[in-house]
Amino acid sequence: MSTTQDNSLMGRMLIGGRLVEGNDGWLESINPATEGCSGRVPRGSERDVHDAVDAAAAAQPAWAALSVAERSGYLRKLADAMTARAGELLEIEVADTGNSITGMEGDISGCIDRLRYFAGLGHELQGNTIPEKSDKLNITVREPYGVVGRIVAFNHPLAMAAHGMASPLMAGNAVVLKPSEQCPLSATLLGEIANEVLPPGVLNIVTGDGMVGNALVRHPRVKRLSFVGSVRTGLAIQRSAAETAVKSISLELGGKNPFIVFPDAPVEKVAQAAVDGMNFIWQGQSCSSTSRLFVHDAIYDEVVRHVVARTEAIRIGDPFDRATRMGAINSRAHLARIEDYVEIGKAEGARLLTGGTRPTGSPFDRGFWYRPTVFANVEQDMRIAREEIFGPILSILRWSDIDHAVAMANSVEYGLTAAVWTSDIRNALNTARRIEAGYIWINGVNTQVRAVPFGGYKNSGTGRERGLEELYSYTEEKSLQIFL
Repeated sequence: MSTTQDNSLMGRMLIGGRLVEGNDGWLESINPATEGCSGRVPRGSERDVHDAVDAAAAAQPAWAALSVAERSGYLRKLADAMTARAGELLEIEVADTGNSITGMEGDISGCIDRLRYFAGLGHELQGNTIPEKSDKLNITVREPYGVVGRIVAFNHPLAMAAHGMASPLMAGNAVVLKPSEQCPLSATLLGEIANEVLPPGVLNIVTGDGMVGNALVRHPRVKRLSFVGSVRTGLAIQRSAAETAVKSISLELGGKNPFIVFPDAPVEKVAQAAVDGMNFIWQGQSCSSTSRLFVHDAIYDEVVRHVVARTEAIRIGDPFDRATRMGAINSRAHLARIEDYVEIGKAEGARLLTGGTRPTGSPFDRGFWYRPTVFANVEQDMRIAREEIFGPILSILRWSDIDHAVAMANSVEYGLTAAVWTSDIRNALNTARRIEAGYIWINGVNTQVRAVPFGGYKNSGTGRERGLEELYSYTEEKSLQIFL
């Protein structure tokens, strides 16, 4: 990456093995903590998308023809190259997202590990034999789709980019990646690194706004799409894609995730888990945040008191300071959305216990800052309990009947994650089985283990990622019948 006179970074797109600037000007990336310009990337066009898809389609047959071991070797080399420049990637991610350096370090190491994981998984991509008569042999083989489109969100830009290319590449596809226009810088550095390792055209990265995303979604040669983001955008992608071709689409969308606490749960551990599950380390900007805490009447007041104390202890500040536990909100528009929801919660009768304002003092004169916020006395029909805020707002609800608690948990359009805490394994498993969510923690929260499928029910998405199922999802199954 190059720098400009104001020391901001200049990224370029990767198309067909060339780092290009495009012809439609530049997008400016704003540092959420300072409001300064952290860098610029090309404002990609529909023409750039078509060029990237053409390059991917041209490169894909030779890439698919490589042995599993050869493709695996390329991914391992890419992981090694990213490791060598992990410090640069980390610095760019922190400046571009506003997330704390302590949180982002895990993102960098995690996405590199994910590349190595899928590099070792290729030999598990197997077909089947199906018995019939002795004069016929029926077998299936797995073949790549060809060109895969991947559109990622702003909250974990590099991690989602690396996760999104690992399995389709290992399966023999070529990839066209569209990073978030809000945090695109790390993807352009990833493009530079990949260009030194991967064959030209195997990975292409096109930066830009929604026009670029729509062009990728609608391209008839992109038969497999993956998107991480909001429900509204996911629905729009399904509609737009269906107008041009039949496509396979996986979606990881929003969440309004319940955390149900039984009266036998350890209060202090639950309170800490509730704070951890809210992902305040990401300013609450995580689709898996357990933003609805359902606490039994018997321990409600005590849990609330401990949650508030732990929330107020969270240190907000400079994302590059390793003592910081919560950075800046991603953008001015998103900060305004969070402020609106706080006012909505107060107007609906929820009790604001802590937060609910921007922090004060000279460190916060510039930037998009907001204090971690907790509401109590929340009712399920309130908007702050029904709608995904994607910010640092925890709603605490009260329950006394488990049937009612489960009904409230399931009453929203989302079904991504959930948590249950109790010492009674029967209560834990029975409740988990009744909750409509794709990923449920029991007596824990907020950990995602490699190879365990992740994805949502209902409007939280379709498809599963991060395991063997993801690798298979980037292939089509072909049946062969052989007459003997």
